[in-house]
Amino acid sequence: MHALIVVDHHDTRSLTHALAKRIAQGVAEAGPAHTCEIADLHAEGFDPRFTQADWAVHHRESPPPADVLAEQARIDRADALVLVFPVFWWAMPGLLKGWIDRVFSNGWAFDFDGGTGLEKKLGRLRVHLMGLGGADAGTYARHGYGAAMKAQIDHGIFDYCGATVAGSTLLLDSESQDSALHLQAAHQLGLNLFR
Repeated sequence: MHALIVVDHHDTRSLTHALAKRIAQGVAEAGPAHTCEIADLHAEGFDPRFTQADWAVHHRESPPPADVLAEQARIDRADALVLVFPVFWWAMPGLLKGWIDRVFSNGWAFDFDGGTGLEKKLGRLRVHLMGLGGADAGTYARHGYGAAMKAQIDHGIFDYCGATVAGSTLLLDSESQDSALHLQAAHQLGLNLFR
């Protein structure tokens, strides 16, 4: 079993990157049959801008560009996709959102031609989300942020493509709580990813 762990944070010393590494460590410890790859969108220089070329892909006027095809191939090789990101303004950061906008394209993640309906094409993919937030659980509950994020990400992106969101975790109080608790949760996710 192979996991693709996609991380979005500009600072490799961040807790976000540490979480991604702990997930990978857990996957490796789960057994020799499990492998993983960490895709660091910042280090790799992925261009998140949805351009005219991406619009043409959406309308089936041209094939996806090489960088998008490469990312789709990475996902195709994976049995599980894990997204690790800080919560910025109650959503995922722009680079990760742009990666999704460009990579989860019409014709690959779903088929929609404007007339015959929608075909969800990623039914085999299991997705795990790990967001890292600075606010506390009471703030998220009071304002409905957690539910809003689930609606826009779990349902609005992955359900639209037919992927199964096997886990959606918000690790909160990241700026005031001991990071060891969050790192332990990430390690457990890696250990249990394919169970």
